[in-house]
Amino acid sequence: MSKTQRPTDSELAILRVLWSRGPSTVRQVADVLNEGRDVGYTTVLKLMQIMLDKGIVLRDVRGRAHIYRPRDTEDRTLGRIVVDLLHRAFGGSSQKLILHALAAKKASPRELAEIRKLIDSMKGETP
Repeated sequence: MSKTQRPTDSELAILRVLWSRGPSTVRQVADVLNEGRDVGYTTVLKLMQIMLDKGIVLRDVRGRAHIYRPRDTEDRTLGRIVVDLLHRAFGGSSQKLILHALAAKKASPRELAEIRKLIDSMKGETP
């Protein structure tokens, strides 16, 4: 993932809205973001224009409405972010990444069960 395509924290907040709501206008995104913090409409508009330029979102024009949607799925985007972090911060070591992630925040029993299931499904696979 190139640095220019890597979403910032604010861009990720917008993407989370788009992933949960589906294609939305700037106003709709701003309204959702304002439920948790005070974010101006023009700030959201500018961020979404930057995201369009970076290729993170796509825009459809329907009459006067500009409808934005993520270019990629949540899983694909988060996967690219993790791979980028894996290489930049952990030298490509999945083990170091996972150990640091688990040490940073205690996993719930449900999360641990999902992790065990993933590990079990990977047994026998060649890298």
